[in-house]
Amino acid sequence: MAARRSRALWQLSGRGWSRALLSLRPPWGWARPMSTEKPGAHTHFGFETVSEEEKGGKVYQVFESVAEKYDVMNDSMSLGLHRVWKDLLLQKMHPFSGTKLLDVAGGTGDIAFRFLNYIKAQNQRQQQRELKSHQNLSWEEIGKWYQNSRSPLGESHVVICDINKEMLKVGKKKAQTLGHKRGLAWVVGDAEELPFDDDKFDVYTIAFGIRNVTHIDRALQEAYRVLKPGGRFLCLEFSQVSNPIISRLYDLYSFQVIPVMGEVIAGDWKSYQYLVESIRRFPPQEEFKEMIEDAGFQKVTYESLTSGIVAIHSGFKL
Repeated sequence: MAARRSRALWQLSGRGWSRALLSLRPPWGWARPMSTEKPGAHTHFGFETVSEEEKGGKVYQVFESVAEKYDVMNDSMSLGLHRVWKDLLLQKMHPFSGTKLLDVAGGTGDIAFRFLNYIKAQNQRQQQRELKSHQNLSWEEIGKWYQNSRSPLGESHVVICDINKEMLKVGKKKAQTLGHKRGLAWVVGDAEELPFDDDKFDVYTIAFGIRNVTHIDRALQEAYRVLKPGGRFLCLEFSQVSNPIISRLYDLYSFQVIPVMGEVIAGDWKSYQYLVESIRRFPPQEEFKEMIEDAGFQKVTYESLTSGIVAIHSGFKL
């Protein structure tokens, strides 16, 4: 990951979040001081061996470079399937009204916006059911009922945490375009050392981000720490294809087509070559499941999607 920051940079939007700015203590607590790491250890950056410190800088540069074209490339590389995978992640989450979500490495907001839309639709259905139960109300009474009914989001909110400021900038622009003004907070933070207090969130999500951290075990431990007891961890990530024929075709597409797309669409061959290589270095489904369990999570399961191209892992803090 990029060099650690001594404090989180955050910006809140929405009426409820504006009030939080005036309090002495943010809803998630004060930022924890970030420790410095001893140099010398080595890790992988795609297929290349680099120092741990060097990897952080390289990964930051990759996403800084691709931020503006990130969503377009996701559609192109996955042929639009990433949208289906993210929808399935929300269905598996099945959040309830009042859920506090932390979306890590979620700079462009794809998971956060789906979460907000899901909660709004859920609350609207509930309001319609309540209104039907009052069939004999007058027009005046119905008007008062709507005025007094709760906000579309209720008490739900999402914090989007990403180490890359350029990715967050893209997400904020998308939020304005899509009309998401409430229930959002944008925080610059490191997945390996999150700037939040313990036991703060109901759900932690990370989609296509955990394979880019230097120490996956530390990111998982941090996920466990910030979740409330009973909280849920959900990870959507590229995984291992089980069918050998599909695997060969997938490799051919990944190494021969995706970097070319990166050059043509985003003007960046090297970044997408790294992304393809990083997928191959990520542990397979069962091994990653064991890593999640080692972090303390229980009832850990996974579901492979599209022949194992991606998988959704789930675990609970019990």
